[in-house]
Amino acid sequence: MASGGKVDISQLRNLIRQYIDKHQYKTALFWADKAVSLSNGDVQDVYWFAQSLFLSGQYQRASHALKRRGCLETSLACRYLAAKCHAECKQWQEALDTLDAMPKDLEDKDVFPMSEGVSGSTKLEAAIALLRGIVYEAMDNRGNATECYKDAIRTDVHCFEAFDLLISHHMLTNKEEHDLLESLPFSEQCTPEEVDLLKFLYESRIKNYSKPVDPKLTPNLDCLNDNLDVVVNMAERHFYNCSYLQCFKLTRAVLNLDPFHEACLPTHISCLVELKKSNDLFYLAHKLVDNYPQKAVAWYAVGCYYYLIEKYEQARRYFSKATGIERVYGPAWLGFGHSFAVEGEHDQAMAAYFTASKLMPKCHLPLLYIGLEYGKTNNAKLAERFFKEALALSPNDPFVHQELGVIKYQNGDYLQAEKHFKESLQKAQKVSGEVLSQTWESLMTNLGHTFRKQGKYEEALSCYQQALVLIPSKASTYSAIGFVYSLQGKHLEAVDYFHKALGIQRDDTFSIHMLSTTLEQLTFDSQPEIPVVDVSASEISMEMDKGSEEEDD
Repeated sequence: MASGGKVDISQLRNLIRQYIDKHQYKTALFWADKAVSLSNGDVQDVYWFAQSLFLSGQYQRASHALKRRGCLETSLACRYLAAKCHAECKQWQEALDTLDAMPKDLEDKDVFPMSEGVSGSTKLEAAIALLRGIVYEAMDNRGNATECYKDAIRTDVHCFEAFDLLISHHMLTNKEEHDLLESLPFSEQCTPEEVDLLKFLYESRIKNYSKPVDPKLTPNLDCLNDNLDVVVNMAERHFYNCSYLQCFKLTRAVLNLDPFHEACLPTHISCLVELKKSNDLFYLAHKLVDNYPQKAVAWYAVGCYYYLIEKYEQARRYFSKATGIERVYGPAWLGFGHSFAVEGEHDQAMAAYFTASKLMPKCHLPLLYIGLEYGKTNNAKLAERFFKEALALSPNDPFVHQELGVIKYQNGDYLQAEKHFKESLQKAQKVSGEVLSQTWESLMTNLGHTFRKQGKYEEALSCYQQALVLIPSKASTYSAIGFVYSLQGKHLEAVDYFHKALGIQRDDTFSIHMLSTTLEQLTFDSQPEIPVVDVSASEISMEMDKGSEEEDD
């Protein structure tokens, strides 16, 4: 390290990088401090001194060191690092002020000797845009945050974090996601081999409710079929398509290989709730809390467990804890609202959904749930308004069309109800394939009711029979079939189905009433007809008199 009594500063700098690579931050910090003194405050030595402080969690000290040495006016990287320190301390305005005062004509070849040239400066610009977006989002300025994230991914197409934040925080509609993907300058920043890779990876990350589940890989990308991130994206699409068993199969396989795969956990937890696997959820929640108590997903899992076992107050407590750790954690906000909705607390449920809608501006689910709550309070006009807003954000979600159909049905507009139910069925078949999942049983039943109201009895019976295929033992479906048969005058068939309904649910008052009414009608119809004889009034009088005489004798 020394030659002729003079320290070789370049060797010392290499030593600092080696200790940082080995995560020995205290040792790196010790030598970085000495390097600053030996080089008389050279900007790159100050940067790595501050970087060592940052990595060891001393954010305020790192920011102060950069400012005291005057590095913010001479280095983009130093100013970026200072802003990053403020962001870590949640000093959002200070971070934004530091970024806004950033000179535009600075270069940092001395700070980043391994990333010289246009590529290094481009990636730093993307990092600055990303940090600016994070700060804006923390300050609830989601419009500016969205534009900053877009700038980051356009400046550096490899900046996945910016792309992921746009998708996971629901800042774009499905169309806007695809438009952004089309606008990215892949060919300018990537080799030809990389273009197909990046396009596939980003396309698989986009949420699309109508997208087929089978990936189309070029031969040289076949090895990505087993990549865990790709499998998680596929599982998420299965979840949106209501194929919960297939989703569970994939997420379980991922977690067997990587028990704490961060992107997989929310989908797996939600799938456990849908499949009512409370024991598995209990075990997973405990494991997450033991290992990652600082993560929102751990407390979200606990909240979901209590929600599943119908202890809603405890569920709310843990959903709230999850949102306290990570404010923009959509699943916890939705779960928080569901825990109120299931108990009929409509105002509190809507307040949670409105918050979720604000935090996830381009996600249609909060709007859909707000509409459902308005529907439960018999405010059909507001319910329809929110359903239409949800439909504008996600025109391919069959659930939105189904709820619009319910509103039209309740208003007596059966033609429009039929239109929305058929649209919902068409989209459900598109995402589910030929065989519908049990989730769509209510859709088939609702469509059957709509046909019945219009006197289309055969179409109604067909829908009810399809509903029975999806959920065979449902009393209300049997009673609905019986009711249609009674309307057709087929009382024997009606009685049979009312008996089947009561065999499943003895206290089904509608089936009890209809069975009694149908049996009376059947009895009346089965009585023999009395022949009518056309006789005069005098003949009737004579017969009555004759009968009286016989009685007297």
